[in-house]
Amino acid sequence: MRRLGSTRRRGRTSRAVAAGVACGAALAALTVGPAEARPLVHGAHHWELKDTGTPAARFRGLSAVDRRTAWLAGTGGTVLRTSDGGASWRNVSPPGAADLEIRDVEAFDARRAVVLAIGEGEASRVYRTDDGGATWTESFRNTDPKSFYDCLAFFDRRHGLAMSDPVDGRFRILSTSDGGRSWRVLPAAGMPPALDGEAGFAASGQCLVTSGPADVWLATGGGAQARVLHSADRGLTWTATGTPLPAGDPARGVFALAFRDRTHGLAVGGDYRQDRPSPRAAAGTSDAGRTWRPAATAPPAYRSGVAWLPHSRTAALAVGPTGTDLTTDAGRTWRTIDAGSYDTVTCTPDLSCWAAGEQGRVARLES
Repeated sequence: MRRLGSTRRRGRTSRAVAAGVACGAALAALTVGPAEARPLVHGAHHWELKDTGTPAARFRGLSAVDRRTAWLAGTGGTVLRTSDGGASWRNVSPPGAADLEIRDVEAFDARRAVVLAIGEGEASRVYRTDDGGATWTESFRNTDPKSFYDCLAFFDRRHGLAMSDPVDGRFRILSTSDGGRSWRVLPAAGMPPALDGEAGFAASGQCLVTSGPADVWLATGGGAQARVLHSADRGLTWTATGTPLPAGDPARGVFALAFRDRTHGLAVGGDYRQDRPSPRAAAGTSDAGRTWRPAATAPPAYRSGVAWLPHSRTAALAVGPTGTDLTTDAGRTWRTIDAGSYDTVTCTPDLSCWAAGEQGRVARLES
């Protein structure tokens, strides 16, 4: 979308699940902090800012591997990587990418990652590294001036998709089966027609998300209805469902999705303009996105990122320029726990959560 711009594995042990429940309970004790600087919170957990040394960059792309390893992608073609929990960051930006807007990153580990640069025509590109960013290979460059790629998501280390705003009336999907080394455009026959003005938001790298080996969801805005499209066959065929999130304007829609399994998901968004209210900025589903219920108490403003807490069935975080919100009832109610500005958020199986945004801001949830 000509404006702005994945889910992680579930727990495998009862100890991890218990730890996730405890983490959610501790977060529920947090209260909002001051509107500037570091959050002032009461409780066991809080966002702790990590100095990236890049105050001019805005990081809308974030992929955390675990508590120690995370990748960032942002303005000016910037890609950073940490392997010590954010104590230090290494600039591993692709050569010659300074004029690009890199809005999404999907990391498989500390060495292997794929990033997506967005924009019209050849500005949309995909790069892959296998050596921690020491070298990059450009694996895709868009040559269709009608395409504008927004988001990237992987099912596993080999299979992934990228989505473009509609081309000839339908969203365009790229597919890879070799970890992002090569890409092909999927047939458009299985994609329902786009609404007038409908597109995706390259706001947080979360407008395209996956769960399990074949399910993927795509978030839209800009049309008469804010919709979520779902595919159960890795992007070959799709169904579209309307949501109760704000719509009917190019600045409104679903900005981010998160699924903790193939049936339970969350959607957040609203109107990204600072002077506009965003009622009904969150919704949830328990049937893989066939229906969406509005939050009884939604976040108070537009939110661009969302993530389930590790190994929790009910707790999740949503972030945006005006704060972080927490739900402990699977998205029915939300309350603000921090007033810092973040664009995207993610959590990892080893009980860590990260957030990133403007002015080089990156934080990790700490106790």
